[in-house]
Amino acid sequence: MLRTRKARVLLVTAFVAALLFFWLERSVLPGGPQKGSSGRDFNPLATVIRYIKSDYLEEPDPKKTMEGAFQGLVNALDILSSYLDKPAVAKYTNPQKLQFKDIGAILYKRYAAFPLVIGIVANSPADKAGIKIGDYLSALDDRSTLVWSLTEINLFLKDSAAAPVKLRLIRDNSTKEMTVIRSDIYPKALTETPLSGTAGIVRIHHFYPSLVAEFKTSVLPRLKGQKTPLIIDLRDCHEGEMKEARAFLNLFLKADKIGYLERKGGVKDYWACPEDAPLESLPVIVWVNQASIGPAELAAGVLKDLKKVKVIGLSTPGLTGKQDLFALDNGDALLLTTGVFCFASGEKLWGKGVAPDVKLDLDKTDDKAYTEKTIGLLSGR
Repeated sequence: MLRTRKARVLLVTAFVAALLFFWLERSVLPGGPQKGSSGRDFNPLATVIRYIKSDYLEEPDPKKTMEGAFQGLVNALDILSSYLDKPAVAKYTNPQKLQFKDIGAILYKRYAAFPLVIGIVANSPADKAGIKIGDYLSALDDRSTLVWSLTEINLFLKDSAAAPVKLRLIRDNSTKEMTVIRSDIYPKALTETPLSGTAGIVRIHHFYPSLVAEFKTSVLPRLKGQKTPLIIDLRDCHEGEMKEARAFLNLFLKADKIGYLERKGGVKDYWACPEDAPLESLPVIVWVNQASIGPAELAAGVLKDLKKVKVIGLSTPGLTGKQDLFALDNGDALLLTTGVFCFASGEKLWGKGVAPDVKLDLDKTDDKAYTEKTIGLLSGR
């Protein structure tokens, strides 16, 4: 009797998971249903259930199976959508998330693949531990990262305390293990560096709400009346909020439409920068790389699209969208992409990223290379 009941629970779990996928496809994801979809798409699912029921060695744990089914379905939707457990939800909704300690490894992950290190925050624990761009992070505290979403991994790496985390890396077909102590990553929202012939380099570390206030206090006063270009360095800027990026953009341009979020059914939520822009006449050059993500892509893309600034560096990954959190009764939650950013021209930023006007070679992306390209651009070379 118990065996039969467990089998029924397993079948119900798989059926609910299939319905969830069908609902997500037709009701939540931007763009709606895909052409050519049919009931035949679920035949493999029925086959899998049949084999598990008849041939799997042990009785499946219904609760674990359901969690795995939901996690797999949601995590497979896109890079940022996630099934979050209670601890992850608590971190995601924490208003003080900027205060979390981290290791400083910037990651990119596709579904059912290990996360790839695409950037390292300078002087961070990851930097000091010798983690390199191109490493794969295969386990955290002996838990495989293969089935986790990018959001889950990033949240797991954050902690309110300077706590250790055990990492397993794959590099050049060899495995390396190390323990890294989390620490403060962003003591400031931005840093400034002088560069002859320019108004200097302002490196943006994040787009959390303290950024614009800090910029107005420490940078804006000296830029008024400047004629030489300001370099906005968005390399390795991968965190923050889109609203802060919009407020930052409003310092450099005033526009009724800077772009829009495209939601389900083609609904367009237009964004504006309505306030007077104190730096509207200031020439700007933007630096980006493969670890310029989300709000940084929004800032670089809109400046290129509307202000016609020159962008130098590497193409960005195109992860600029809106995620909404849907709470579940058990305390877990679904984090779903409900809108993707498009420029005023209609071109999508999501999935495409920002293409640089001046592209660097992958093996020459240090400060010297960016500086030389910038000087060459200014001198007309």
